[in-house]
Amino acid sequence: MMTSIVVALSLLGSGVQAGQAGQAEPLDWAPCPKDTSGMECADLRVPVDWSKPDGRKITLRLGRLKATGVSEGSVLVAYGGPGGPGISITRSGNWWAGLRKRMDVVTWDTRGYGEQFGGLSTGLPCTWTRVPLPEFPRDDADFGRLSDTNRGYAEACRNKDPEFFANMSSADNARDMEAIRKALGSAGLNYYGASYAGFYGQDYARLFPAEVRTMVLDGTWNHATADWGAEMEKMARSNDKALGRFFDWCAAEGKCRDVRARWRGLVAGADRTPIPAKRAGIAYDGRDLQAFAISAARDGETAWPELARDVRGAIAGDASGFLPERGARYPDQSTGVTECLDWPRPANRAELDATIARLRRAAPDAGTANTLATGTLGCIGWPVPVTNPPAPLPKGLPPLLGAGAWDESDAVRRVVAQVPGSAVVRHEGPGHTLYVTNPCARGHIDRYLADRVLPAAGTTC
Repeated sequence: MMTSIVVALSLLGSGVQAGQAGQAEPLDWAPCPKDTSGMECADLRVPVDWSKPDGRKITLRLGRLKATGVSEGSVLVAYGGPGGPGISITRSGNWWAGLRKRMDVVTWDTRGYGEQFGGLSTGLPCTWTRVPLPEFPRDDADFGRLSDTNRGYAEACRNKDPEFFANMSSADNARDMEAIRKALGSAGLNYYGASYAGFYGQDYARLFPAEVRTMVLDGTWNHATADWGAEMEKMARSNDKALGRFFDWCAAEGKCRDVRARWRGLVAGADRTPIPAKRAGIAYDGRDLQAFAISAARDGETAWPELARDVRGAIAGDASGFLPERGARYPDQSTGVTECLDWPRPANRAELDATIARLRRAAPDAGTANTLATGTLGCIGWPVPVTNPPAPLPKGLPPLLGAGAWDESDAVRRVVAQVPGSAVVRHEGPGHTLYVTNPCARGHIDRYLADRVLPAAGTTC
């Protein structure tokens, strides 16, 4: 999944855009190796560091599914992660078939995320790992130890290519997108960004507002805010809302009314004495239980009976029901090579403690779990500063389209509401992103990308 602001603002300005001026190199399209989908591939050389346009270059591998009818232009698509391999994901399904009747679908494997992620662009030569989310530091010494630990993880990767490591932000991806637009010869960018790739879109809109024709942000977070603290509070309230839907279902069903009444006591007790998951010989504190419960609550009604059983099991003294079926046994995160350049992080323990207290007041059931207050714990001590902090969208953008299920649509609405005339397609139910799984939302998105026709206000799918 998943934080200095002033330093980065200069990097988002006209100097970088000026560095992108000039003739785009032509693309030499050819059938992708071992492809059975009809996708063509091409390579595009871009700077490692966009502030040095004549410096060292890396290769981006692009993929294109040509229009099945007369092409009216191209749509650039990305799937987030960060590091989701655009080429393999795009050719793994047929969901773009409707849009391809009129438009080419173009994607790319994002910078740095190479072979380990199934990507074909130049990779950062290090190994991404997943580690359990650390506990909150109890004092300044704990904060220092956490900083040293995180720096150790980061330096193992950074030392192999410091320049590349420092240029892995979503804004760097946005500058790559502009290079792709120029290479395609497009008069304006049509973009679909899912999940974390919505950050790439928001950053592109800030850097190159005059080049946006259409932009879809599907199931993403808000990286376009001047008040990151307030945005984290909204994240926490969203998590509380997800648990609230589960608790309301328990009350309506009449089978687990006790769960809501006993939940906060369970969490507080687990924070004092972690509850064993006897099946695995480990124990979970309150934040662990909150994180697992929020994730299950977001899965909707099919997951709620099991969640009720898991909560009751933990109340009885065994949290084994919360154990993931596979993978990490604790809530975890990956090496934040992109995230730690995008997310503001606390400078000291006092700042962190103030954030924790604020989020716990805002979300008494969910607390800090599954927010970037926990997500940025792995960025404390990072050897590279935040180069791409959140910032509002500029004026002059054309209307944008957001999409998302339940609380994701609320987050994306906070982004597109900054642009007059924008709209959001909402799914009143579980899910992460809509385009692939929701034909109704896909129809609205395709129509907007092709014709710039937005759905009516309040559209649900």
